[in-house]
Amino acid sequence: MTLFFFFWFASWYHKLNLSIYYIEFCIYYADNYVKKSSTEQRDALAEEPKCVICGRYGEYVCDETDDDICSLECKQTLLSRIANSLLPVGPSSTQRLPATDECFYVRDSVDKSGFQSLTGDQAELLRKKLEIHVKGDAVPAPILAFSSCGLPQKLLQNIETAGYGMPTPVQMQVIPAALDGKSLLVSADTGSGKTASFLIPIISHCANFRLSNFSNHKRPLAVVLTPTRELCIQVEDHAKLLGKGLPFKTALVVGGDPMARQLYRIQQGVELIIGTPGRLIDLLTKHDVELNDVKIFGLDEVDCMLERGFRDQVMQIFRALSQPQVLMYSATISQDIEKIASSMAKDVTVVSIGKPNRPNKAVKQLAIWVESNKKKQKLFDILTSKHFAPPVVVYVGSRVGADLLSNAITITTGIKALSIHGEKSMNERREILRLFLVGEVSVIVSTGVLGRGIDLLGVRQVIVFDMPSSIKEYVHQIGRASRLGEEGTGIVFVNEENKNLFPELVDILKSSGAVIPRELSNSRYTVVSFRSGKGKDFKKRKYGC
Repeated sequence: MTLFFFFWFASWYHKLNLSIYYIEFCIYYADNYVKKSSTEQRDALAEEPKCVICGRYGEYVCDETDDDICSLECKQTLLSRIANSLLPVGPSSTQRLPATDECFYVRDSVDKSGFQSLTGDQAELLRKKLEIHVKGDAVPAPILAFSSCGLPQKLLQNIETAGYGMPTPVQMQVIPAALDGKSLLVSADTGSGKTASFLIPIISHCANFRLSNFSNHKRPLAVVLTPTRELCIQVEDHAKLLGKGLPFKTALVVGGDPMARQLYRIQQGVELIIGTPGRLIDLLTKHDVELNDVKIFGLDEVDCMLERGFRDQVMQIFRALSQPQVLMYSATISQDIEKIASSMAKDVTVVSIGKPNRPNKAVKQLAIWVESNKKKQKLFDILTSKHFAPPVVVYVGSRVGADLLSNAITITTGIKALSIHGEKSMNERREILRLFLVGEVSVIVSTGVLGRGIDLLGVRQVIVFDMPSSIKEYVHQIGRASRLGEEGTGIVFVNEENKNLFPELVDILKSSGAVIPRELSNSRYTVVSFRSGKGKDFKKRKYGC
């Protein structure tokens, strides 16, 4: 009987092993099977790469063109079109940026690096006119045209296709400095073109390196970190647009998407990794990803990255690199951030545009004093009045608050509203943003997840329902109402629950010429604070004791 049981168990165990091997083979085959026809491919989710031929999920990258494709069929169609010089592939909508009326004479002389030169006096005049402030040694003069930078010709074409007619002030100064190899700490308004100002030098470096150092084993050459998945997706989309047709590929490393797919993308050879710190550390810890060739390390929203819980993760990634050029950007930068930046790289050049840590001048601020129990009704009044200018972003302080308020808006006003926050899945957040940006949803109620860096096209009205915990976050949130200098409105609800921010808020409102509510200007927290002076002492003072 014992012998019979032994043989029965051995036979059962053998079949079990075969079943496991079969399952593993099926999983491997499903993951690695390249779809032959577009009909085998699923539709693309919001923010996912789309096939340039049929618009389905762009699961693959065409090696010959670096375009997103969904199948072998669409790859063949793409290559045939190019070979026959048929209609151009992909969208080519062009949006021109506003130019200034200022004219500056540029000499015909060109220096050895290929930059078209301004004299020292001309450079200072330009900086003064555009409020470009520079702190550092041997900083290159600003440029007046992208063609003055010695960029690859294809990159210049992509810049023009993307709609950049001329560089914005931050791009004028930062691009030549970054191309010169300088580590930078950059402060500029929200919507001022900061993303392109670090992507253009990165793409130029990567393309030039690949063209002059051919190798089958392509390890990453640059890493850019941002605090949110949405911002990573936006940066990658911009990078792919500017790098199209160049030896330049990207990998998106964020939570919510399968790590195996992200790892596979890197292993196939990419030039730029764009990710959130936590997911990148997770990938580096569990898998062998070589970062020895990384020469540029970018931090978008650097104050958020180095002052919050990301700091240890960012420094862990930075220490894994070999003394890279560091590019750090935000609309709000403190002295503490400057000290940390100086510890990361030697001779950091500080560039600021306009007045530091101030809201975008194109955003008209409107502060409304309203008690907490009446804020919801005040919001409904605004959304149902002639002052409602959709699409609108409403910022709240909690995830539960976002869900409840979006439902209340839809039920009470009949205006379609959705909420977005960190507890929603990546696919949900992508779909919500898609519906908002295409106009199917008029109001989106968000936590701080959309407060940093996100380019919300078309949004010209922001309502800060719950004042954030710091004035810097307020600056970022109302900055979503302006893009590249276009006028917008930032409405903020304020009451005594925000008393710790009264001094800074009044200062911000005064600097922009906004009307200050009587209750705010007469508040004992505001009056006492300003009497005590604008030094370090008033922040330590206890109010209302």
